[in-house]
Amino acid sequence: MSGNRVVVYKGPGKVAVESVDYPKLEIPQEVAEGMGIKRAAPHAVILKLVTTNICGSDQHMVRGRTTAPEGQTLGHEITGEVVEVGDDVLFVKEGDICSVPFNIACGRCRMCNEGKTGICLNVNPARAGAAYGYVDMGGWVGGQAEYVLVPFADFNLLRFPDRDAALEKILDLTMLSDIFPTGYHGAYTAGVTTGSTVYVAGAGPVGLAAAYSAQLLGASVVIVGDMVEERLAQARSFGCETVDLSSGDKLVDMIEQVVGEPEVDASVDAVGFEARGHGKDAGEAPATVLNDIMDITRAGASLGIPGLYVTGDPGGVDEHAKVGQIGVRLGLGWAKSHVLVTGQCPVKQYNRKLMNMILADRAHIAKAVNAKTISLDDAPRGYQEFDAGAATKYVIDPHGMVA
Repeated sequence: MSGNRVVVYKGPGKVAVESVDYPKLEIPQEVAEGMGIKRAAPHAVILKLVTTNICGSDQHMVRGRTTAPEGQTLGHEITGEVVEVGDDVLFVKEGDICSVPFNIACGRCRMCNEGKTGICLNVNPARAGAAYGYVDMGGWVGGQAEYVLVPFADFNLLRFPDRDAALEKILDLTMLSDIFPTGYHGAYTAGVTTGSTVYVAGAGPVGLAAAYSAQLLGASVVIVGDMVEERLAQARSFGCETVDLSSGDKLVDMIEQVVGEPEVDASVDAVGFEARGHGKDAGEAPATVLNDIMDITRAGASLGIPGLYVTGDPGGVDEHAKVGQIGVRLGLGWAKSHVLVTGQCPVKQYNRKLMNMILADRAHIAKAVNAKTISLDDAPRGYQEFDAGAATKYVIDPHGMVA
């Protein structure tokens, strides 16, 4: 192979598809030097992308709201066919179709052995944890591409047991790389169980996945809050109640109208640091969602926080927000004995079981998040429409393999 094409960040609001070198069985130079390990990666495979999705986390970078440099490759939601296998890979073979957790993990460190694959200690010299195509995450090339390297393949890859069955359900299975496990993690760590009443802040793809997951976990009522009517309508399409945060009404009052009391059993923040205040013309107020969910969630409950919060935000509303310090009413959460669960979803804790749900026709996550297939060349348009509030999960099909 002579080349590869990948989506690249070109400055605030701009992405392009550019040609780069075809991947080699080598880890990034900065990881090798920073961790004191060899670049050669006989433990790796190269995948031909079957599907790769646009994520809200990517959108934060494209808006210029992180410290991502121009030229940053993009894409961490990866499903692909194995086309090259390193000599030390034992259990994955060419032709296998696999889901790739967005967390890059070595499978050998203390965190990986504890199942905390989102904070692997051996894949990023800057901090614990790495991901494909993301700022400060180790320099790994992004997967919104034609081909991508996956290291430590025996540990990281989730192989689909039947190729034909996988391709038949590929729009559901592509969600296993990130948003389905991430949404499920948000609901699960919020303590959602049989009969729970649940509030999910944000009706983007992760919020919709969290709402759908809450239903799978047995919630009696799932309420989704957002300011975009198209996204709220998508939440209602699979049985959620909704509240329009652009109305300016008090969230606690809207919750009471739905469940008959001014609180819920569990809440999920699927918005993150670009949160806005309530009301149609409200400005950005990054602590809004965290304060909301502490306010409307019963004492002793848990708050699942899969929404992204960053340590560097050039567009932050003030000097504190630019370094990740926001006005959270921690005293309220302390007084109510809340448990807050944050950080990257450890995808491997959930992806195999969720795969089984999909293959058994028990989970239809692509319909819930309104998956739409586009070509690799259409990725810039997908980013623009997603940023404008489209109630769509854009699935890139680089090789025309999606039926």
